[in-house]
Amino acid sequence: MLVLFLLSLGLIASVMLAMSVGVALSGRCLRGSCGGPGAVGPDGEPLACASCPNRDPQRHSMPRPGAA
Repeated sequence: MLVLFLLSLGLIASVMLAMSVGVALSGRCLRGSCGGPGAVGPDGEPLACASCPNRDPQRHSMPRPGAA
């Protein structure tokens, strides 16, 4: 019984690891509070990850577009 549990746990862990590596290597923005790549801002322009109004500028060091 313990062997079956450990095999199941190992299989689930390896699948989760494979999915996380796939997300990291894909280079796409994750969908979050801004609604993903298809979201548009108040001016009708598409929002990028760096220009999301819900983004915390203190946590991220990427410069905002248009900021001088």
